[in-house]
Amino acid sequence: MPSSFPSARYAPALMVRQHLFSLLTEDGELLTLSASEACRHLRTMTPPLVVNAPDTLSELGLRTSEQPFPCFDLLELYTFVYPARPVVPTPRGLAIALGHEPDDIPSEEADLLHTLLSQILADLETLSNGPQAEFLNALTIRLGQAEWPWASTVAECIRLNSRLTSSGKLPDDAMQPADALRIWHKLPKWEEAAPRPPASAYPITAAEARTRLAALLGETAENRAGQADFSSVSTIAFTPATHAASPSIVLAEAGTGTGKTLGYLAPASLWTERNDGTVWISTYTRHLQRQIEQETKRIFPDEATRRRHVVLRKGRENYMCLLNMEDLVNSAASRPARLTVALAMLARWAMTSADGDLTGGDLPGWFGSVFGHNITSAVADRRGECIHGACAHYQRCFVEHTIRRAREADLVIANHALVMAQVAYARHDGDATEETPQEETIPSHYIFDEGHHLSDAADGAFSAELSGLEAAELRRWLLGAEGNRSRARGLKRRLDDLVSGHKKLEAQLDSALMAAHALPAPGWSVRLNESETTQEKTDTPEEADTTPPAPKLENPTEVFLRLIRQQVMARNQTDQSYGTIECDLHPPLPELTHASHTLAQAYMQLAQPLRALASALNFRLQDEADTLDSTTRGRIEAMVRSLQRRAITRVEAWISMLETFDQPAREPGTMPEHVHFLRLTRRGKQHLIEQDVGLHRHWLDPTIPFAGIMALPAQGLLITSATLRDRSESADPPAPSTPAQAEFDTEEAERSWAAAEALTGVCHFPAPAVRASLSSPFDYASQTRTFIINDLDHNNLHDLSAAFRTLFTASGGGGLGLFTAISRLRGVHSHIATPLREQNIPLYAQHVNALDNATLIDIFRTEENACLLGTDAMRDGVDVPGRALRLVVFERVPWPRPDILHRERRVHLSGGDPKGYDDSIARMKLRQAFGRLIRSQSDRGVFVLLDRRTPSRLLSAFPHGVSPERRGLAKAAEEIRSFLLPKD
Repeated sequence: MPSSFPSARYAPALMVRQHLFSLLTEDGELLTLSASEACRHLRTMTPPLVVNAPDTLSELGLRTSEQPFPCFDLLELYTFVYPARPVVPTPRGLAIALGHEPDDIPSEEADLLHTLLSQILADLETLSNGPQAEFLNALTIRLGQAEWPWASTVAECIRLNSRLTSSGKLPDDAMQPADALRIWHKLPKWEEAAPRPPASAYPITAAEARTRLAALLGETAENRAGQADFSSVSTIAFTPATHAASPSIVLAEAGTGTGKTLGYLAPASLWTERNDGTVWISTYTRHLQRQIEQETKRIFPDEATRRRHVVLRKGRENYMCLLNMEDLVNSAASRPARLTVALAMLARWAMTSADGDLTGGDLPGWFGSVFGHNITSAVADRRGECIHGACAHYQRCFVEHTIRRAREADLVIANHALVMAQVAYARHDGDATEETPQEETIPSHYIFDEGHHLSDAADGAFSAELSGLEAAELRRWLLGAEGNRSRARGLKRRLDDLVSGHKKLEAQLDSALMAAHALPAPGWSVRLNESETTQEKTDTPEEADTTPPAPKLENPTEVFLRLIRQQVMARNQTDQSYGTIECDLHPPLPELTHASHTLAQAYMQLAQPLRALASALNFRLQDEADTLDSTTRGRIEAMVRSLQRRAITRVEAWISMLETFDQPAREPGTMPEHVHFLRLTRRGKQHLIEQDVGLHRHWLDPTIPFAGIMALPAQGLLITSATLRDRSESADPPAPSTPAQAEFDTEEAERSWAAAEALTGVCHFPAPAVRASLSSPFDYASQTRTFIINDLDHNNLHDLSAAFRTLFTASGGGGLGLFTAISRLRGVHSHIATPLREQNIPLYAQHVNALDNATLIDIFRTEENACLLGTDAMRDGVDVPGRALRLVVFERVPWPRPDILHRERRVHLSGGDPKGYDDSIARMKLRQAFGRLIRSQSDRGVFVLLDRRTPSRLLSAFPHGVSPERRGLAKAAEEIRSFLLPKD
């Protein structure tokens, strides 16, 4: 087997140790070296063992792309031996994944790596004698041909030579190396089943829910105050409906630590058993989806049983596309060998994966950083190119498997965006979507966890944008690749034999494709940049007030986009020239109004043949009902739905948006239904490059369409979160009750509930919601301290960095730093990473480390003294109990971003109190951040806000009993050290 790498059994080993490096030489000598010393040694010795090669190179001060020396990355071997098995990509994380108890892991010296290597190879030897042997043999030879460093070691371990013929090849009847990556021939097929009948509507009682909860918890479970009460009130969401389009709704705020996941799983699982129905559980973050899935193990301990009853659903773009995989495998020979290695690891994973989920599933989140950042995107359908029944791999498709499993499941764990899209398109298409065929019953009961994000999710789901990227993407979907290397097939190739020989269909398809040339052509952003450069060179002061020359671009969308950019830059009210820049649509430039008319006509000419094509395809289903085979019928149905979803609905929305140019500007004080604005996104300070430009439309109140689509199919909704309500009163505990105080408390409570109902859209449903509030069981007064630093200029990046370094050092690590701006996060990271490392405090950061958020959190949870920097995604859904998270530092008050959309909502949705509206948003974000701190009864933690301008009216964001103290940085650090660090 060709390979230039020796066996790794006796290789040296390298491991980061504090701010130095532990090196085990080939002679067995353990050395402690600086980065420069380690580099000198490594350039003269055989490839070393490491864990996470990219991270190791970064610690050495080397660029990954340079690859100054080869190495044996234990993560790569782990992926080969244990596909779809999670591991934190650090030496400690690897040791824990291999069964070492955290407290028993040997000292962090490089010889640990050989201990771990021996364990992995022992397990590999066992695998080589099992049912996977044939696949492993073929895959190992293929990896050896690609010069994978581990190939010789693996071949030796599985005794590959003994399995070869005298000619050095595998037997003819065995799987061959060329076929090892062709997993689409080996994966199981799904089979259609009869549609599931509608669920019955028998209620469940609070007592039954409590009994089920107790059974799930077991006798030794921690007693959580309020959990049983939460479970009881949740049963109201499962009561039979009494009026059409009027579901039973429970709005429940359950404080951190209540145990709400099991609290609602208990009645949900009971209802599904009694009624043979499905409950959809929706979250905002992928991380919480997996957490909920883990909790269902209490209901279905057996993995095979759980797989039948519980399904996790995501959008199609999250899963491996076998057609994309096939294209990459077929072209791998002409590409760098490293691609073959990555494809081999994906093949190994796909043969084991539970559902083919590339993002947040059982594929390691660090896979891209180790094997190539673009590989997971390349094998996913990120551009909506799925050809459904026309695909040769349709019956082995991971997405189709998951969809069919979900039809029969009791509990489907999805996300807000998918739920809204599914229900919206089901209503639009007559109970059918691209992913939910007509015979599938739409669920009747939903649980929305992380309910405080429903408005955000609805805002994304029901907004529209006519932008360069969106329009160019549609052109690509319709016309396919135009001169560039891509498998994009375009509409003609998707329809292919479905329209061939049908002259009317062919004519409509040709008309649609001709009209699609009105969409931006490849290179549109480059031409817009060239147009701006030309304009800058030709303009003179004397010409500044003259009418701009007529646009030279002939493409109507590109003309429109160029004029949008012109208006945005002309009305830019800041000194900002890059990033995101916005301006109001009205009053539009005269040229822009004219361009919008031209573009609307062009899009009408595109929409008309697309609608006619979809209608004709539907007619073919009826006209040829007696001759169409099932496969062709399924393809036509899927294509009609795709046309509607991907093209027709989008173009119709754009035409509607373009009509706003003819509408008079809204009179001040009147409330709009939608907010329209123009946006330009640029990157680079020195050489500005357009990333996107376009017209945007958002609902003023996005929960209106959310309520509109959910009211009809849903019979019961449970909306829950730890942070649904805002408290605007003093942070101090309430004074002894008096009649006046009681009246104030009642009014304040009503205001907070009304705001929560507006935030979640509950106020737009016909029937009022049942309100419930369950307090957190934690004693925040004794378990936490909260400081506001009052002697820091947080606008000074050096001072801000010094503050983070001081605080993280005072806590001995275990710190989560939260930022409102990515640029400030990166700046602080660059200033403090090295000083912290020198104190044995590793620092990780979102938008800096090439790892997904879930992996960063896993590392943070595993490495007790590590620190993590992040933005909004780290503020929600992070569950890190124990000492691993003992300090949260918020860089500044998280005021809402002052953009046009917020301006309009602030005016019209604030109830006449715009300032209070801003305060409420900031308080809610502070509450969510504080909620990361204490996750169990034994936790202790400190919350720090580095903004001396923090107004006292925001301090009610913190729980009762928490009294924020204003301190200087040095004094706060001293008190943090005293509060958190173990006493001698």
